[in-house]
Amino acid sequence: MTGWPVVKDTTAPPNLEELVPIIQAGLDQNFKEASVSVAECPDLSSPPFNLAGQGLCGNERIADIGGQPYLSPVPQLDKKYLLLDMARLMEMPKEQGFLLGAGAGPCHELGYNSELVPNISWKGDKINSGCTRYVKIQDSGDPRCDKLDSTGFALMCNLFGSDGLPGPVLKITAKSRTGPLNFPATVQKALREQYKDHRISLGGVFLLKSGKARMHVMPDFAGKPLKTTEEKLQWLRFFEMNAPLVCLSVFHSHDPGLSLRMEHTHCFSDHGDGGHYHFDTTPDEVEYEGYFQASKVLYRIDRPPS
Repeated sequence: MTGWPVVKDTTAPPNLEELVPIIQAGLDQNFKEASVSVAECPDLSSPPFNLAGQGLCGNERIADIGGQPYLSPVPQLDKKYLLLDMARLMEMPKEQGFLLGAGAGPCHELGYNSELVPNISWKGDKINSGCTRYVKIQDSGDPRCDKLDSTGFALMCNLFGSDGLPGPVLKITAKSRTGPLNFPATVQKALREQYKDHRISLGGVFLLKSGKARMHVMPDFAGKPLKTTEEKLQWLRFFEMNAPLVCLSVFHSHDPGLSLRMEHTHCFSDHGDGGHYHFDTTPDEVEYEGYFQASKVLYRIDRPPS
Protein backbone atom coordinates (compact mmCIF):
# COMPACT_ATOMS: atom_id res chain seq x y z
CA MET A 1 0.00 0.00 0.00
CA THR A 2 1.47 3.34 -1.07
CA GLY A 3 -1.49 5.51 -0.17
CA TRP A 4 -0.16 6.61 3.19
CA PRO A 5 -0.13 10.39 3.82
CA VAL A 6 3.28 11.97 3.25
CA VAL A 7 4.74 15.32 4.31
CA LYS A 8 8.00 16.25 2.59
CA ASP A 9 10.49 18.58 4.26
CA THR A 10 13.53 19.74 2.30
CA THR A 11 16.47 21.54 3.84
CA ALA A 12 19.98 21.87 2.50
CA PRO A 13 22.45 20.29 4.93
CA PRO A 14 25.84 21.89 5.50
CA ASN A 15 28.72 20.28 3.68
CA LEU A 16 30.38 17.51 5.63
CA GLU A 17 33.58 19.47 6.20
CA GLU A 18 31.61 22.12 8.10
CA LEU A 19 30.22 19.47 10.45
CA VAL A 20 33.62 18.03 11.41
CA PRO A 21 34.77 20.59 14.04
CA ILE A 22 31.24 20.88 15.47
CA ILE A 23 30.93 17.15 16.08
CA GLN A 24 34.54 16.93 17.27
CA ALA A 25 33.89 19.53 19.96
CA GLY A 26 30.85 17.60 21.17
CA LEU A 27 32.69 14.29 21.27
CA ASP A 28 35.57 15.80 23.22
CA GLN A 29 33.11 16.64 26.01
CA ASN A 30 31.86 13.07 26.29
CA PHE A 31 34.74 10.75 25.35
CA LYS A 32 38.39 10.47 26.35
CA GLU A 33 39.45 9.85 22.74
CA ALA A 34 37.55 10.83 19.61
CA SER A 35 38.07 11.81 15.99
CA VAL A 36 35.90 13.13 13.16
CA SER A 37 36.86 13.39 9.51
CA VAL A 38 35.47 13.27 6.01
CA ALA A 39 36.59 9.96 4.54
CA GLU A 40 35.72 7.57 1.76
CA CYS A 41 33.05 5.18 2.94
CA PRO A 42 34.36 1.64 3.37
CA ASP A 43 32.59 -1.19 1.58
CA LEU A 44 29.68 -1.69 3.95
CA SER A 45 28.66 -4.90 2.20
CA SER A 46 31.80 -6.55 3.56
CA PRO A 47 32.61 -7.66 7.13
CA PRO A 48 32.30 -6.45 9.79
CA PHE A 49 29.26 -4.50 8.57
CA ASN A 50 27.60 -7.02 6.23
CA LEU A 51 25.05 -4.51 4.95
CA ALA A 52 22.95 -4.78 1.81
CA GLY A 53 24.60 -1.75 0.17
CA GLN A 54 28.20 -0.70 -0.40
CA GLY A 55 27.96 2.96 0.61
CA LEU A 56 25.76 5.80 1.88
CA CYS A 57 25.94 8.23 -1.02
CA GLY A 58 23.57 9.35 -3.78
CA ASN A 59 20.07 10.81 -3.36
CA GLU A 60 20.35 10.76 0.44
CA ARG A 61 17.02 10.92 2.26
CA ILE A 62 15.36 9.96 5.52
CA ALA A 63 11.85 8.79 6.37
CA ASP A 64 9.99 8.59 9.66
CA ILE A 65 7.07 6.16 9.24
CA GLY A 66 4.24 5.62 11.72
CA GLY A 67 5.30 5.98 15.32
CA GLN A 68 5.08 4.84 18.91
CA PRO A 69 1.42 5.94 19.28
CA TYR A 70 0.57 3.02 16.97
CA LEU A 71 2.10 0.62 19.53
CA SER A 72 0.40 1.78 22.72
CA PRO A 73 -1.82 1.90 24.61
CA VAL A 74 -2.95 -0.91 22.26
CA PRO A 75 -1.19 -1.95 19.03
CA GLN A 76 -2.85 -0.83 15.81
CA LEU A 77 -2.33 -4.02 13.85
CA ASP A 78 -3.63 -2.49 10.63
CA LYS A 79 -0.41 -0.49 10.41
CA LYS A 80 1.36 -2.85 8.01
CA TYR A 81 3.98 -1.52 5.62
CA LEU A 82 6.49 -2.64 2.98
CA LEU A 83 9.99 -1.21 2.69
CA LEU A 84 9.75 -1.04 -1.09
CA ASP A 85 6.51 0.93 -0.81
CA MET A 86 8.34 3.33 1.50
CA ALA A 87 11.12 3.66 -1.08
CA ARG A 88 8.54 4.80 -3.62
CA LEU A 89 7.03 7.29 -1.19
CA MET A 90 10.57 8.55 -0.52
CA GLU A 91 10.92 9.14 -4.28
CA MET A 92 13.91 6.84 -4.51
CA PRO A 93 15.03 5.71 -7.97
CA LYS A 94 13.85 2.31 -9.18
CA GLU A 95 17.20 1.61 -10.80
CA GLN A 96 19.21 1.35 -7.60
CA GLY A 97 18.77 1.98 -3.89
CA PHE A 98 19.66 1.04 -0.32
CA LEU A 99 17.63 1.37 2.89
CA LEU A 100 18.77 0.89 6.47
CA GLY A 101 17.34 1.80 9.85
CA ALA A 102 15.30 0.72 12.86
CA GLY A 103 11.68 -0.34 13.23
CA ALA A 104 9.17 -2.89 14.43
CA GLY A 105 9.09 -6.33 12.85
CA PRO A 106 6.28 -7.59 10.59
CA CYS A 107 4.08 -9.17 13.26
CA HIS A 108 1.49 -9.97 10.57
CA GLU A 109 4.08 -12.20 8.85
CA LEU A 110 5.91 -13.63 11.86
CA GLY A 111 2.94 -14.10 14.15
CA TYR A 112 4.57 -12.18 17.03
CA ASN A 113 6.11 -8.82 17.85
CA SER A 114 9.83 -8.11 17.37
CA GLU A 115 12.51 -5.49 16.79
CA LEU A 116 13.49 -4.97 13.15
CA VAL A 117 16.87 -4.00 11.70
CA PRO A 118 15.89 -3.16 8.09
CA ASN A 119 18.73 -3.55 5.62
CA ILE A 120 17.81 -3.97 1.93
CA SER A 121 19.04 -2.89 -1.49
CA TRP A 122 17.90 -3.24 -5.07
CA LYS A 123 19.11 -2.89 -8.63
CA GLY A 124 16.24 -2.85 -11.06
CA ASP A 125 14.03 -5.86 -10.31
CA LYS A 126 16.75 -7.64 -8.29
CA ILE A 127 16.09 -7.14 -4.56
CA ASN A 128 18.57 -8.03 -1.83
CA SER A 129 16.38 -8.43 1.26
CA GLY A 130 18.27 -11.25 2.98
CA CYS A 131 20.46 -8.92 5.07
CA THR A 132 17.61 -7.65 7.27
CA ARG A 133 17.59 -8.93 10.86
CA TYR A 134 14.93 -9.20 13.51
CA VAL A 135 15.21 -9.76 17.24
CA LYS A 136 12.55 -11.62 19.20
CA ILE A 137 12.06 -12.89 22.73
CA GLN A 138 12.23 -16.68 22.66
CA ASP A 139 10.06 -19.00 24.75
CA SER A 140 12.99 -19.24 27.16
CA GLY A 141 12.78 -15.48 27.78
CA ASP A 142 16.12 -14.85 26.08
CA PRO A 143 16.48 -12.62 23.00
CA ARG A 144 17.65 -13.94 19.66
CA CYS A 145 18.79 -12.07 16.54
CA ASP A 146 18.28 -13.81 13.18
CA LYS A 147 18.08 -12.94 9.49
CA LEU A 148 14.69 -12.16 7.98
CA ASP A 149 14.18 -12.36 4.23
CA SER A 150 11.25 -9.94 4.04
CA THR A 151 10.50 -6.33 3.18
CA GLY A 152 7.61 -6.04 5.64
CA PHE A 153 7.34 -4.15 8.92
CA ALA A 154 4.64 -2.81 11.21
CA LEU A 155 3.73 0.16 13.39
CA MET A 156 6.87 2.31 12.99
CA CYS A 157 10.21 2.64 11.26
CA ASN A 158 13.00 5.18 10.75
CA LEU A 159 14.90 4.80 7.49
CA PHE A 160 17.95 6.28 5.81
CA GLY A 161 17.91 5.84 2.05
CA SER A 162 20.49 6.40 -0.66
CA ASP A 163 21.70 4.97 -3.95
CA GLY A 164 24.14 2.89 -1.89
CA LEU A 165 27.17 4.31 -3.68
CA PRO A 166 30.68 4.82 -2.33
CA GLY A 167 31.79 8.36 -1.63
CA PRO A 168 32.71 10.81 1.13
CA VAL A 169 31.01 10.36 4.49
CA LEU A 170 31.56 11.39 8.08
CA LYS A 171 33.86 8.96 9.84
CA ILE A 172 33.40 9.25 13.60
CA THR A 173 35.33 7.30 16.21
CA ALA A 174 35.11 7.49 19.98
CA LYS A 175 36.66 5.57 22.84
CA SER A 176 36.32 5.57 26.65
CA ARG A 177 33.15 7.46 27.49
CA THR A 178 33.56 10.10 30.20
CA GLY A 179 30.17 11.87 29.94
CA PRO A 180 26.50 10.88 30.28
CA LEU A 181 25.46 10.75 26.62
CA ASN A 182 25.48 7.75 24.31
CA PHE A 183 27.30 7.84 20.97
CA PRO A 184 24.58 9.15 18.60
CA ALA A 185 23.16 11.46 21.28
CA THR A 186 26.57 13.13 21.60
CA VAL A 187 26.59 13.94 17.88
CA GLN A 188 22.94 14.96 17.97
CA LYS A 189 23.49 17.40 20.86
CA ALA A 190 26.47 19.04 19.16
CA LEU A 191 24.44 19.64 16.00
CA ARG A 192 21.41 20.92 17.92
CA GLU A 193 23.45 23.44 19.87
CA GLN A 194 25.13 24.73 16.73
CA TYR A 195 22.22 24.84 14.29
CA LYS A 196 19.27 25.51 16.65
CA ASP A 197 16.05 25.18 14.62
CA HIS A 198 17.80 24.34 11.34
CA ARG A 199 17.23 20.59 11.07
CA ILE A 200 20.26 18.37 10.43
CA SER A 201 19.39 14.72 9.86
CA LEU A 202 21.99 11.97 9.74
CA GLY A 203 21.80 8.27 9.01
CA GLY A 204 24.34 5.49 8.84
CA VAL A 205 26.02 2.70 10.73
CA PHE A 206 28.32 2.42 13.70
CA LEU A 207 30.17 -0.46 15.27
CA LEU A 208 30.30 -1.09 18.96
CA LYS A 209 33.78 -2.57 18.66
CA SER A 210 34.38 -3.36 22.32
CA GLY A 211 32.43 -3.25 25.54
CA LYS A 212 28.78 -3.92 26.29
CA ALA A 213 25.52 -2.08 25.70
CA ARG A 214 22.10 -1.86 27.31
CA MET A 215 19.41 -2.81 24.80
CA HIS A 216 15.73 -3.55 24.89
CA VAL A 217 13.74 -6.06 22.90
CA MET A 218 9.97 -5.84 22.63
CA PRO A 219 8.21 -9.02 23.72
CA ASP A 220 4.92 -10.05 22.18
CA PHE A 221 2.09 -7.57 22.56
CA ALA A 222 0.76 -7.02 26.06
CA GLY A 223 -2.58 -8.49 27.04
CA LYS A 224 -3.76 -5.16 28.42
CA PRO A 225 -3.44 -1.51 27.36
CA LEU A 226 -0.12 0.14 28.21
CA LYS A 227 -1.21 3.61 29.30
CA THR A 228 1.72 4.94 31.32
CA THR A 229 5.45 5.18 30.79
CA GLU A 230 5.97 2.90 33.79
CA GLU A 231 3.72 0.23 32.27
CA LYS A 232 5.60 0.41 28.97
CA LEU A 233 8.99 0.07 30.68
CA GLN A 234 7.77 -2.92 32.68
CA TRP A 235 6.57 -4.55 29.46
CA LEU A 236 9.87 -4.09 27.60
CA ARG A 237 12.70 -6.57 28.18
CA PHE A 238 16.14 -5.09 28.88
CA PHE A 239 19.48 -6.85 28.41
CA GLU A 240 23.20 -6.18 28.51
CA MET A 241 24.67 -7.30 25.19
CA ASN A 242 28.20 -7.86 23.99
CA ALA A 243 30.34 -6.33 21.26
CA PRO A 244 30.86 -6.56 18.39
CA LEU A 245 27.51 -5.04 17.43
CA VAL A 246 26.53 -3.46 14.11
CA CYS A 247 24.17 -0.54 14.81
CA LEU A 248 21.98 1.16 12.20
CA SER A 249 21.04 4.66 13.26
CA VAL A 250 18.88 7.62 12.18
CA PHE A 251 18.69 10.87 14.14
CA HIS A 252 17.81 14.56 13.88
CA SER A 253 19.02 17.73 15.55
CA HIS A 254 15.60 19.43 15.45
CA ASP A 255 11.93 18.54 14.93
CA PRO A 256 10.21 21.09 12.64
CA GLY A 257 6.81 20.16 14.06
CA LEU A 258 6.46 16.73 12.42
CA SER A 259 6.36 14.55 15.58
CA LEU A 260 9.68 12.97 14.65
CA ARG A 261 11.35 10.21 16.55
CA MET A 262 14.52 12.12 17.24
CA GLU A 263 16.86 9.12 17.41
CA HIS A 264 16.37 5.44 16.63
CA THR A 265 19.14 2.84 16.61
CA HIS A 266 18.84 -0.93 16.23
CA CYS A 267 21.75 -3.36 16.36
CA PHE A 268 22.55 -6.87 15.20
CA SER A 269 25.41 -9.35 15.50
CA ASP A 270 26.58 -12.74 14.35
CA HIS A 271 26.52 -14.07 17.92
CA GLY A 272 22.78 -13.68 18.45
CA ASP A 273 22.74 -10.36 20.33
CA GLY A 274 20.70 -7.46 19.01
CA GLY A 275 17.89 -5.04 19.71
CA HIS A 276 17.18 -1.38 20.42
CA TYR A 277 20.33 0.44 21.56
CA HIS A 278 20.17 2.68 24.64
CA PHE A 279 23.77 3.24 25.80
CA ASP A 280 27.01 1.45 26.54
CA THR A 281 27.39 -0.01 30.04
CA THR A 282 31.20 -0.30 30.10
CA PRO A 283 32.34 3.29 29.57
CA ASP A 284 36.02 2.65 30.25
CA GLU A 285 36.38 -0.03 27.60
CA VAL A 286 33.81 1.03 25.00
CA GLU A 287 34.95 1.85 21.48
CA TYR A 288 32.84 3.10 18.56
CA GLU A 289 33.48 3.51 14.83
CA GLY A 290 30.74 5.07 12.72
CA TYR A 291 30.02 6.23 9.18
CA PHE A 292 27.24 8.74 8.57
CA GLN A 293 25.73 10.81 5.78
CA ALA A 294 23.49 13.88 5.93
CA SER A 295 20.10 13.68 4.24
CA LYS A 296 18.79 16.25 1.81
CA VAL A 297 15.10 15.36 2.20
CA LEU A 298 12.89 14.18 5.07
CA TYR A 299 9.61 12.33 4.55
CA ARG A 300 7.06 12.04 7.37
CA ILE A 301 4.87 9.10 6.37
CA ASP A 302 1.58 8.13 8.05
CA ARG A 303 2.14 10.44 11.00
CA PRO A 304 0.04 9.47 14.04
CA PRO A 305 -2.73 11.96 14.82
CA SER A 306 -1.49 12.55 18.36
